[in-house]
Amino acid sequence: MAARRRLVSALLVFLCASSVFSGAESQEATLTGGHRAAAVDDPPTDTERAEQAAEQPAVEERRWEATEVEEATPDEAAGEKQDTSAPGTAAPSSAPQPKDDFQEELVVRPLHSGDIYASFQFRTLWETDFTRENKVSHYRLFPKSLGQVISKFSVRELHISFTQGYWRTMQWGQPFLPSPPGAELWVWFQDSVTDVDGTWKELTNVLSGIFCASLNFIDSTNTVQPSASFKPLGIGNEATDHRFLRYATLPREIVCTENLTPWKKLLPCGSKAGLAVLLKSEKLFHSSFHSQAVHIRPVCEDRQCKTTSWELRQTLNVVFDLYTSGQGKREWSLFKMFSRTLTEACPLASSSKIYIDVTDNPQGEQFELSPATALLSQAVVLGDRRTFSVYDLTQQITFGSVRSLNLLIRWKSTEGDMLRPLLHAERYVAGYGLQTGEIHTLMYNNHPYRSFPVLLLDSVPWYLRLYIHTLTVTSKGKDNKPSYIHYQPSKDRLRPHLLEMLVQLPPNSVTEVTVQFERALLKWTEYTPDPNHGFYVGSSVISSLVPSIVAMDTNSTLKRPLFSSFFPCKEESSFFVRIYTEPLLVNLPTPDFSMPYNVICLTCTVVAVGYGSLYNLLTRSFQIEEPSPGLAKRIANIIRKMRGVPPL
Repeated sequence: MAARRRLVSALLVFLCASSVFSGAESQEATLTGGHRAAAVDDPPTDTERAEQAAEQPAVEERRWEATEVEEATPDEAAGEKQDTSAPGTAAPSSAPQPKDDFQEELVVRPLHSGDIYASFQFRTLWETDFTRENKVSHYRLFPKSLGQVISKFSVRELHISFTQGYWRTMQWGQPFLPSPPGAELWVWFQDSVTDVDGTWKELTNVLSGIFCASLNFIDSTNTVQPSASFKPLGIGNEATDHRFLRYATLPREIVCTENLTPWKKLLPCGSKAGLAVLLKSEKLFHSSFHSQAVHIRPVCEDRQCKTTSWELRQTLNVVFDLYTSGQGKREWSLFKMFSRTLTEACPLASSSKIYIDVTDNPQGEQFELSPATALLSQAVVLGDRRTFSVYDLTQQITFGSVRSLNLLIRWKSTEGDMLRPLLHAERYVAGYGLQTGEIHTLMYNNHPYRSFPVLLLDSVPWYLRLYIHTLTVTSKGKDNKPSYIHYQPSKDRLRPHLLEMLVQLPPNSVTEVTVQFERALLKWTEYTPDPNHGFYVGSSVISSLVPSIVAMDTNSTLKRPLFSSFFPCKEESSFFVRIYTEPLLVNLPTPDFSMPYNVICLTCTVVAVGYGSLYNLLTRSFQIEEPSPGLAKRIANIIRKMRGVPPL
C-alpha cells in the first residue's frame, strides 16, 4: 500500500509539472507573436524574460479592469472543455457581458452672456436586487455605502442635491437637471416599510454622515408629503402611493469642499482618472452657480423591461462667470476653467465623451473650437434639437501626439439673441411691518399661442401662518380658478404648510398667485444665532409638460447622451420640465437680545448695593473711640508720666 501511494503521488507531481510547463510554453508563444518556433527551439534570454514579465502583468491588469468573472452555465462549461481539448480551434469571440456598467460625460454649453455652462454626468448601472433576503456583499462599480443604504432602508428612489447660487433662467436658459438653492432631498420608499417617518429620520441622519452635510436638521417641521408632485422617475411610476414619499429642503445649507470630497469618492475612479480630474474645488466654488446631485432609481435594461437595473447618476453643474474670473476677454479652455487638462479616460468606463454645444454656431461665425473634431451628434434636449461636437476619450487619437486634451473656445462675435424659455417663475414677499405680509409667485408662459397646465408645490414653515381664504390666482387681470387644490394646514412646531395647485397658464401671459400670512412670535430658544438676518423659506416647485415641436422618445436611452434622458416624456408634443423659484428671506418679530444683558447688569448692581448695605448693618459691631489728643498734649502726658503724675 505504501509503495502504491508513493507511485500515485509521484505520478501527480509529474502531471502538475507537465501542465505548468505546457502552460508556460503556450504563454511564451502568445507573448512572442510570430516567433513561436524560435521560442520553442531556443531558450529565452534574460532580457526576453524581463520584457515578458513586464508585459504580462499589464495585460492581466487590463483584462481585469474590463471584464468581470461570472459563473459559467453547463453548456458554456462543456464548450470550454471542448475548446481546451482541441488546441487548434479558436476561442469563441463572444465574451459574457458584465452586469455593471459605468459611463461619464461632460457637456459644455457656451452661453449668450459670455459665460460657460459645464455639466458633468456620471452613470453607474448595476443589474442586482437590493430588496432580496440575501444581502449583496460584492461591489465593483456601485458604491457600497449607497448600496447598503438602499438595502437597509428599503429605498425605491433617492434624489439629493446640494446647490450654491441661483440658476438665472432668463440669462442662461433651462438647466439639464434643475435644483433649488441649498439642500434638497426626496425619497420614495418600498411598500414594505411600515414606519415611514421613523425610516425617513434614520435615513437623513445616515445621509448626513455620508455627504458631510446638515441633513440631520431635517425633521417633521420641514418635511412634507406631496400628493401630486414628484412622481417616481424610474420604472413602475404608473400606480404610486404617496404615503411612501417624503420631501424636504434646507434652503440655508452652504455647499463647500467637505460636500464635494465624499461625492467624488463615490465614483469608480474617484478623482484620479477620467473627467473627475477636472473637479478641482478651488475652481468649482469660484463660480456663479454650482450644484452637485445624486440620483438613484430602478431602470429597464431593454425595451421589453424584462430585466431591471439600479441606476446611480451623479451630476455636477457649474457656470463660470466671465467677469469674476478676471480674464478680461471671451476665451475659455479646460485649463482656464478647471486648472487641469485631460490625459486619459477612466479605465473602468465603457464610454467617456465630451460634448460641446455648437447648435448656435453651425458655420463657426460665433466662436472657434479648437481642436476641431469631425464627429457630430444630435440629441433632443428640453424639447429642442441640439447639435454637439463629440470628443471620445476612449480613443487615443483624441489626445493627439502630446497625450493631452485642452479644449479652447474663442469668441468671434457677440451677436445673437437667446430664445426666451417657455416657462419660468419668480417669487417675492410683499408688505410692511413685522405682523402680516403677502407671498407673490409669478409664472410666465412665453409660448405665443399654446396654453398648458402647471403643478405648483409650496411648502411654507409653520411660523408663517397662511390665511388660505386670501389665496388668489389671476391671469391677464382675470381670476384663474385652479382645477386641483390640495392644502394641508400646519401645526405649530410639528409640520409646515403644504399647498399644491394645478393651474392652466394662458398663452403669452403672467399668472400671479398671492396669499397673505401672519408672522408668529417664536420662543427665545427657537431663534437662530443671527435672528436679524432673517428666516429662509424654501423655493416653490413648478412641474409641467411644456409644448415642444420635437418629439422625445425614451425607448433608446442607452444610445443617447446622459443629459438628454433623465426625465421621461411620452407625449410627442410636449416635454417635462421642473423649475424652482428663489428662496424667500422673511424677517420675524425679533426681541432685543441685548436687553437680557442690560437687565442682568442692572439687577446685579441693585442686588450688590442693597444686599451689601444690609449685610454691613447686620454684621458690623460699633465701638466708641475718643478723638486722638494733639501733639502738645501727648508731650505733656509723656513728661507727667515720667514724673509720676497722672496724665491730663
